Amino acid sequence: MSDHFEGEYAPSPTDWVREAVEQFESSGGEVSLNEPGGAPIVVLTTVGAKTGKIRKSPIMRIEKDGKYLAVASNGGRRENPGWVANLRAHPTVELQDGPVRKTYVARRLDGEERRQWWEYAVALWPTYTEWQEKTDRQIPLFLLEE
Repeated sequence: MSDHFEGEYAPSPTDWVREAVEQFESSGGEVSLNEPGGAPIVVLTTVGAKTGKIRKSPIMRIEKDGKYLAVASNGGRRENPGWVANLRAHPTVELQDGPVRKTYVARRLDGEERRQWWEYAVALWPTYTEWQEKTDRQIPLFLLEE
């Protein structure tokens, strides 16, 4: 990990999140969500907005041209996932894709750029459409760039 991500790691209090991160990291990034034949995931490492602790979240693997998209769907719930506040407070993140870990800077998308990335995300993971329909909030999209 890069120096930016040194500090106390605070595992998620949500069982499936914590377990997915543990399985992903212990396998060297070879685990997908809902194995076997599950959707590919990556692990997003952020710095906690309130605590300053290291947080890790499994997110769907949406990559194009070396850039990754973090979709804050939260399964269509009314609130954003906790990592959204972390990205806003500390936009420098680490992403592990398979065995490779790199540092990225996150920025929220809007307008035409958001529309294009949303279409790409939905093409890879159509469930996002259902989750968007379940909530009144517009699901935030963050582009992770080196």
